[in-house]
Amino acid sequence: MVTVDEIREVASALPRTSEHLIRDHVKFRVGKIVYLSVSPDETLMGFGFPKEERAGLVAGNPEKFVMPLPSDERYNWVRVRLAALDRAEMRELVVESWRMCVPKKISALVP
Repeated sequence: MVTVDEIREVASALPRTSEHLIRDHVKFRVGKIVYLSVSPDETLMGFGFPKEERAGLVAGNPEKFVMPLPSDERYNWVRVRLAALDRAEMRELVVESWRMCVPKKISALVP
């Protein structure tokens, strides 16, 4: 299981990232764009993901991935159960979500 501290370690190392506590959710953003959010009970992590591909992601692994709340369905967003993630997969999801928010020049700085 991945913890919020492990997520924080990865996200805060990414250029232009800032952390905020909004309605008990730990959120990471670039400018005003939220690319990552951890639920108050620290069981779910929401992250930026192309909405055209999320139904396939969730259908392919419903034990791990969860559709966004109805209020978030209009966004490029999906959720994952932290208990089902290992550290390497978490890092990949965080970095790829961050890449959706930054210019390619900045994205190229992170392997």
